[in-house]
Amino acid sequence: MKFSEFKVGMVIEHPPVVVEEAEMLAFAKAYDPQWFHLDAGRAREGRWDGLIASGWLTCSLAMRMAVDAVLHDSESFGSPGLEKLRWLKPVRAGDALRLEAAISSVRTSDTRKELGIVRWAWRLYNQRDEQVLDAEVTSLFDLKTSTP
Repeated sequence: MKFSEFKVGMVIEHPPVVVEEAEMLAFAKAYDPQWFHLDAGRAREGRWDGLIASGWLTCSLAMRMAVDAVLHDSESFGSPGLEKLRWLKPVRAGDALRLEAAISSVRTSDTRKELGIVRWAWRLYNQRDEQVLDAEVTSLFDLKTSTP
């Protein structure tokens, strides 16, 4: 999508992506090596009743879906950060996560007319329609360039 296509209130969706156990374990081993992400036996006895994905993997999956659904051919060049990030339910191997991204504001910078700013809510839902991720994201767009 191009910056000019974003409209307040629109909801952009990405179809479900299945979380694989091997992906969960590899991510946790490399980036979030806590026992409840890595040790299946101990995790079964713990608070979560089994392995759960790192919240950072969940964020990474949301990012990939946002790129695939929206950002891959846009003028996007980065983000100054998030206003909110919440992991609402654990994600497990075999879960099918889908993205709903609702546009809350679209504007051009008051001081830099070549800078477009989109604020949007990223929400991930599992196959039971339970929300597992809630994030308020800001994306920046370079309006002087156009990406093929």
